[in-house]
Amino acid sequence: MSIKKIELLAPAGDMERLKMALAYGADAVYLAGTSFGMRSFAGNFTREELFEAVRLAKAKGVAVHVTINTMPRNDEIAALPEWLETLDAAGVTAVIVADLGAFRLAERYAPHVQRHISTQASIANYETATAWYELGASRVILARECSLAEIREIRAKTPKNLEIEAFVHGAMCVSYSGRCLLSNYMTGDARRDSNRGACAQPCRYHYALMEEKRPGEYFPIEEDGKGSYILSSRDMCMIDHVGELMDAGLDSLKIEGRAKSAYYAALVTGAYRHAIDAAAAGEPLDPVWRDEVEKVSHRHYSTGFYFGEPGQYTKSSRYIREWQIVGIVQSCDADGTAVVSLRNKFRAGDALELVGPDLRPTALTADGLQTLDGEPLEEPKTPQMLFRMRLPVQVPPLSILRVQKEQKQP
Repeated sequence: MSIKKIELLAPAGDMERLKMALAYGADAVYLAGTSFGMRSFAGNFTREELFEAVRLAKAKGVAVHVTINTMPRNDEIAALPEWLETLDAAGVTAVIVADLGAFRLAERYAPHVQRHISTQASIANYETATAWYELGASRVILARECSLAEIREIRAKTPKNLEIEAFVHGAMCVSYSGRCLLSNYMTGDARRDSNRGACAQPCRYHYALMEEKRPGEYFPIEEDGKGSYILSSRDMCMIDHVGELMDAGLDSLKIEGRAKSAYYAALVTGAYRHAIDAAAAGEPLDPVWRDEVEKVSHRHYSTGFYFGEPGQYTKSSRYIREWQIVGIVQSCDADGTAVVSLRNKFRAGDALELVGPDLRPTALTADGLQTLDGEPLEEPKTPQMLFRMRLPVQVPPLSILRVQKEQKQP
């Protein structure tokens, strides 16, 4: 049985993360301008950066999707036509919208751009998916709450030309498809609206009970002794089930994480690239690539709603961070002498690991550190500084040096 080609859609929160996604195997990237996106605290892209991002992506044959998935108010919607005209002029592939008004404006002001319906629209049945298609959408991004069986049925009962996309990795929301007002309420600030890209994530807070007549005295809230992080969601990880997702008829697998690091964008994109390629070839995924999703910052994993309720991890909301990036390779010659950009401190003699695009993780000892002027260097300290370093093999640009660190128990 042949499995149709499927798109790997990676997050690009800023230019550095875009370049990582391109280098590590994305078929498409999604990003946002400085407004109208659900991740207002990501770096995002100015008008000039947007044109450059499209140029870089298209040079590699990679599609660019731009998020306009907030629920805009009157003053915000008035500014949207100009931004849509910019996207059309830049040559972006698609806009991701949730609001019907924004959807109609996109047809008028960005006529050369596809319209994809955001997961914020909570599409969870074939009738809604078909309705959006009949209105002019080329793709729907399903609600995260859909099961694999429901996705199969949606695929079977919707027009064949309608593309279907689903999230496969990353953070999940305690509320249904992000429809939550906790952020507004807990911060007392209407600008911290989860539906307008500024969620303060109060579901991750550590809650306690305080009795009215005992101010300052806090009592723990516990569920069967499991702790007091009663709203905290697990992260989604479907890398072990990519073949099943492809067999269900999905057109695109989406990685969450525009607000996450360049390291995350690189490693998770690379891991799913290998998973898709292995599944398409009918081969098992090499465990070395499966392990990469464990080496990024994440909460305890689940398979989302694909096979039932994901459950919660209520002991803490702390991220698992066992590895830390220390440097990014800018260039490397044939004998393995590399120019590296510093991200976190390390010293000569430290045990590191090297990983890159199609480069299996390789252990090494930090050696041969020099300034760009050729002076010996014991410990690079200035963030973003460039220095030379000897590597065991020649590696491509944007390869990553990382160090394993102690992980405190939650």
